[in-house]
Amino acid sequence: MSTKAELYDVIRKPIVTEKATMASENNAVVFEVSIDANKPQIKEAVENLFNVKVKAVNTTITKGKVKRFRGQLGKRKDVKKAYVTLEEGNTIDVSTGL
Repeated sequence: MSTKAELYDVIRKPIVTEKATMASENNAVVFEVSIDANKPQIKEAVENLFNVKVKAVNTTITKGKVKRFRGQLGKRKDVKKAYVTLEEGNTIDVSTGL
């Protein structure tokens, strides 16, 4: 079992968007996670931090866009998202904060 600090290194923050809200209707929660975190690590972190049972974890990596910052070309960071589906009867309220 990992320490709480290591679990928070895996899970960065909850994502609250329109798409994430639609996923919550299907008993899923969306988190921004560390880019090198794998599905078993994400599952363990969510189960230990929120005391819930995880049914499945789906991940997606969004590549960072090339944008202009003060006239200079720059690149946003790549973001990994985890769609965590919970077992029936388990809920996580992301509006309260971690």
